[in-house]
This record gives sequence, structure tokens and C-alpha cells, in this order.
Amino acid sequence: MLYLAEVQKQKGGLLSGGGKTELKLLACQRTDQNWSTVSEEVIAAEEASKLNDGALVLAELNPNRQVQRIQEAGRPLVNILQNFSRQLEKFKLKEDEIDQWKQSLTFQAQELNRREMEMEARLEQLQNMEDELQQLEQQKQEVDTSRSDIERLQGEIERNRQELEGAWEHLRGEQRRLEERQADFKQGTVLDEEQSRAMSELLNRLSSRVVPTETVKQHLDVGFELIEKQQAILSPHWEQLQQQKTAIVQQHEEVERLSQIFSDRQNAWQQGQNSLVQQTAQLQISTAELKSKQEYIQILKEQLRNQEDLYQQIHTLAATSGDVVLGQPVDVEALQKMPLDELQKIVQDLEYKLQIDASFVHEQEQELKYKQETIEELQNKLNQASDQDHINLELELRDENDHYQMLNSSLVGQRRNMIQRQNFLKQHQNILLRRQGHTVADEKEGNQINLEPILLRIETQRQQHSQEIQKLEREIEQMRAGIDLAQGMIDNQTHDLEEKQQELKAIEENLLSLRTATAQCRGRVNLYEEALQPIQDCLDSLRQKLQGIGESLDKFQETGENQLQVITQIRQTLQSLISQPELLAS
Repeated sequence: MLYLAEVQKQKGGLLSGGGKTELKLLACQRTDQNWSTVSEEVIAAEEASKLNDGALVLAELNPNRQVQRIQEAGRPLVNILQNFSRQLEKFKLKEDEIDQWKQSLTFQAQELNRREMEMEARLEQLQNMEDELQQLEQQKQEVDTSRSDIERLQGEIERNRQELEGAWEHLRGEQRRLEERQADFKQGTVLDEEQSRAMSELLNRLSSRVVPTETVKQHLDVGFELIEKQQAILSPHWEQLQQQKTAIVQQHEEVERLSQIFSDRQNAWQQGQNSLVQQTAQLQISTAELKSKQEYIQILKEQLRNQEDLYQQIHTLAATSGDVVLGQPVDVEALQKMPLDELQKIVQDLEYKLQIDASFVHEQEQELKYKQETIEELQNKLNQASDQDHINLELELRDENDHYQMLNSSLVGQRRNMIQRQNFLKQHQNILLRRQGHTVADEKEGNQINLEPILLRIETQRQQHSQEIQKLEREIEQMRAGIDLAQGMIDNQTHDLEEKQQELKAIEENLLSLRTATAQCRGRVNLYEEALQPIQDCLDSLRQKLQGIGESLDKFQETGENQLQVITQIRQTLQSLISQPELLAS
């Protein structure tokens, strides 16, 4: 199992000799991305004696808690922190997406609540309309009842008028007979007692046939009162109808105003959309130019890697062939005088250090190989990625390239040091073998090949390529900054356009709702007016008829009074005739 540990060295005393090296365990790797703290356990590890006190290392322990492998923890910790940073960036992007979804759901919920409230308001309006229609139906029934009563009164008045006409005819006949008798009286004809009694009875009957108009007038007043009550009920409805007509006019003006606002904002949104399309096209051109420079810098980096490989191969060739001596010079005379045991110990220490360096260089080369595979995989994903994932993949590819360059640069010096250690160890081994009596072939200086000009030329080309790469990287950084700025502006403008589009949608829905409400209100007003107007016309017609009946009743009353006056005059004339003694004697 892999642990993160700290190297601790304890200094030995004067009698105990050398110090003791231990590892203090700090954390344990559970999975590839999961580390957990452990109790501060201390394990002896002489393998870490070459490391500095307090250094952080990665130690692999077997089940018996023995150290199997030790590796410096600097580079792996950097990788872990970089992975952690990338995970944080991904989590932040996910949180932004979640926030956008939350805002969208909140807006949809508010819109649903608003529409639900509108539906409830419309249902309430429909209920009020139904109640008003029921009231109008009741009023219509009352008007019909009043019309029946008025028609009944009109029939009674007509019958009374006919009876009055008959009485008038009878009165005229009696008056004619009275005139005939008066003529006879002038001729000497007189009335006897029986005729006088008959005339009195006729006059009494005629006076009793005069129809009284008080009852009819009372009924007529009741009819007028009912009509006024119905009119008092209808008047608030007419006022409400007028208010609704005024509201329709105001709603129509509001519809016109919102239509103008919607048209203006739609034109502004279209202009912004056209500008966004142009900026997006320019961004695509800049992105294509950036991509071409990135491809060119990849070619230069590949050439630089090839030059570094060639440089290392030449160094390796120089180290293994023995024709070129690299590294620090060896003091042969001092090694010849040194005790053989001490020389053997020095050779063993050099072999151990070389083994550690070789193991570390091998691990770094494996990690460099993995980085190269990761870069190639990311490059393939980037070539096939969509616009949404393109930026994240570019950032990740940039980080991996930086890590690759950093690791490769560190490997150059490590390989060089390892080759120098190999040459240094080889010289010590040759001296040790000679002192032990073994035969060692002498290296002749005449056969040595001078590779220094080639290495110098390769180094010069490497520096030129490195400078060109740095220049391109600065240009790429500037282009990326410009692209990021343009992308930010495009994102902001896109967000603004989306907000404006949402506003346009809200205005359009509000406009549609207002138009629908206006149409419904206009239909309701028309229906209201169609229901009220016949009732009002009926009331006006009944009022005119009652007024006509009232005028006829006044004339009828005047005629009745005239009839009574005539009857009174006839009665007085008849009484005067009866009271004359000479007429009675004759």
C-alpha cells in the first residue's frame, strides 16, 4: 500500500556511531483519487538515508509494514494538486449549470403560478357573469310579469271605456227623449207621475253607470312604480356597462403601447443577434489562427524533443563507448593510496546512488511517457469535441503540456547527472579491479571521438527552438487572452440576449393575455348590452303605454265628470217640471 511519509533522521551519539533513518507515515492512498490520514506511525527505513531530513516521500509498504520502494513525493504531489484543481473547476462548472437550471425552474414555476392566478381570475369573472345573467333573467321575468299586469289593466280600462261609451250612447238617447218631451211640454204636454218616476229611475241608472277611475288610477300608479323599480335595477348595470366600455378603451390603448414596446425591443434584439453572429464569426477565425499556431508549436516541440533525444543518445554513446570522458575528473593517485576496503565501500555507495538515480529516472521516463499518451488522447478529444467542451479540453491540454515540459526539462539534467555518475563509477571500478589484480583494458586517447561540436550545435538549435517556442507561447497566450475576452463578451452578450428574449417572451405573453382579456371583455360587454337593451326597450315601451293609458284615463275621467254634470242638469230640469202645480193640475 502506498503512503505519504516524512523522512526523520536521528543523530547518533559518540558511542553509538551513525544516525538512524525513519519514515513518519502521514497519509494512506485508498484509491487513485482518495487519500486519508493515518496515525503518525514511525517505520525504520535505511533506504531513505540518502534523503534530507524532513523530505516528503511516497513509500510503498508490504503487509508486514516493510518498505519496498521509496520515491520523492514532490512531483506526485504536484500532480495530485493539479488533479484536485481540475476537479474543483469541473465542480464549479457543474454548480453553475445547476444554478442555471434552478433559475430556469424558478422562472417556470413563477410563470405557472401567474397563469394559474390568471385562470382563477377568469373563472371568477365567468362566475360573476353567470350571476349577472341570472339576475337579468329574474329581472326579465319581473318585467314580463309587469307587462302582463299592465296588459290586464289596459284590458280593464278598455272594457270600462266601452261601458262608458255605451252609457254615453244611452245618455244621448235619454237626452234626445228628454228634448222631445221638453218639446211636447212646450206644446202643452205634461208628465204624469209614472213618467216622472220612470225618468228618475233612468237618470239614477245612468248616474250609477258612470265608472269610477280611482281604482284604475291606483293600478296605473302601481305599474309606474314597478317600471321605476325595474329602471332603478337596470341603471347600475348600465353604469357598469359604461365603465367596462371605458376599461376596454384603456385596455386597447395598453395593447397598442405594449405592441410598440414589443416591436422596438424585438428590433433591438435582432440587431444584437446580428452583432453576436459577427463576433462569433470573428472568434472562430481567431480560434482557427490559434489552432494553427498551436499545431506549429507542437511541431517545434516535437523537433525539440527529437533534439533532446539525440542529445541524450550522444551522451549515452559517449558514456558507454569510453571514447569520451564526461563528468568530474577522478584523483587516480588518491584512489591508488586509499585502503582497499574503503575503496570498495566507495564503489558500493556509488553503485547504490546510481541505482537510486537510475530507478528515479526510469520512473520519470515512464511518467513522461504516460504524459505523452495523455496529451495525444486529449488532442484527439479536442479535435472531436463540441464547442461547449472545447474550452475545458484546451485548458486541460495546456496544463498537461506544461507538466510535460517541466518534467522533460528536469529529466535532461537528471539523465546528464546519471551518465556522469556512470562514468565516475566506471573509473572507480576500473581502479578497484586493477588493485584487486584483474586485467582492465586501457582506453587509448587516440581513438577518442570529439563529439563536443555536435553537442554544441544541437544545444544551439535547442536554444533557438526554445526561444521560438517561448515567443509563440507568448503570442498564443495573448491570442488566448484576446479569445477569452472575446468569448467573455460573447457569453455576456449571449446572456443579455437570452434575458432580452425572455423579456420579449414575457411581453408577448402579457400582450397575448391582454388581447385575450380585451376580447373577452368586449364579448362580455356585447353580451351584457344585448341582454340589457331588450329589457330597457321593453321598459320604455311599457312606460309609453302606461303614459298613453294615463292620458286616456284623464280624458275618461273628464268625460265622466261632464256626464254627471249633464245628468244633474237633467235631474234639475225634471224636478222643476214636476214641482210646477199648474202642470200637475193639468
